[in-house]
Amino acid sequence: MKPVFVFLALAVLAGCGQDQPTEYQQSINTWHDGRIERLAADDGWLTLVGLHPLPDGESMVGTAETCQVRLDATAPTEIGTLDLQPDGIRFVPVAGASVTVDGVVVSEPIDVATDADGAPTIFRTGTVNFHVLARGDRHFLRVKDNASPVRRDFQGVDRFAVDEAWRVTARLESEGMPPTVPIANVLGQVDQQPSPGVLVFDMDGKRLRLIPVGEAGKSMFIVFGDASNGHDTYGGGRFLSADPPDAEGNVVLDFNKATNPPCSFTPYATCPMPPRENLLPVAVTAGEKAWGAPH
Repeated sequence: MKPVFVFLALAVLAGCGQDQPTEYQQSINTWHDGRIERLAADDGWLTLVGLHPLPDGESMVGTAETCQVRLDATAPTEIGTLDLQPDGIRFVPVAGASVTVDGVVVSEPIDVATDADGAPTIFRTGTVNFHVLARGDRHFLRVKDNASPVRRDFQGVDRFAVDEAWRVTARLESEGMPPTVPIANVLGQVDQQPSPGVLVFDMDGKRLRLIPVGEAGKSMFIVFGDASNGHDTYGGGRFLSADPPDAEGNVVLDFNKATNPPCSFTPYATCPMPPRENLLPVAVTAGEKAWGAPH
């Protein structure tokens, strides 16, 4: 027998004793591959390198020590000024800084849209891009660098083994529930978010509840904590998305798709935190494990 056929035969025999993923397990693996691809994309969360409070009035942006907003990245010493006024924000570029918006060099002062306006104005220079966030009555400059060490050295996120037992059916109950739920973020701000009700389900003989956010009849977003936080999983809880309820009010919660929030990868994200009602008394051993230290 030729060597190549011997090698192939041995490979086939070696694989015969190994469990192959089920169709469901493979679907979760494929979903998670896409999640990791988005996370590590050129503009993904791993590129986030700065979150700078913006004071009222003018602030020079750049890497020079004299800049009011000093970037820790490879960028011009002075890029331009952001002028924060009650009626809006203006950006005035520094000559020769080579900053662009939508691929066009900014050579004249322009009005700046924040993320609260829908699509923010995104400025780019080299590998760096930045835009203005509005959080309540405060404004911040979010800075990303696709050459960041975190993105460069990223090796993926560990997960619990995919287990279909963690794919549960909940019932959405809305009667008597308030139309909004207070959600706090890591900045200490609290925002009232729309909520379609409460999701009720059973797990390990316990009746559990989670309050999602989202408009009635649409996809839902859940920030939850559980007994694994700070040990196997990120201490600040995890995220889970769910499709709209069916005609009977049933909602599938697949905890194999539980993901770490951006704050687990960078200290510069403004993540929501689990409301008290979403702190589950059980350890959810499904989905993503902590990246780095659980903290």
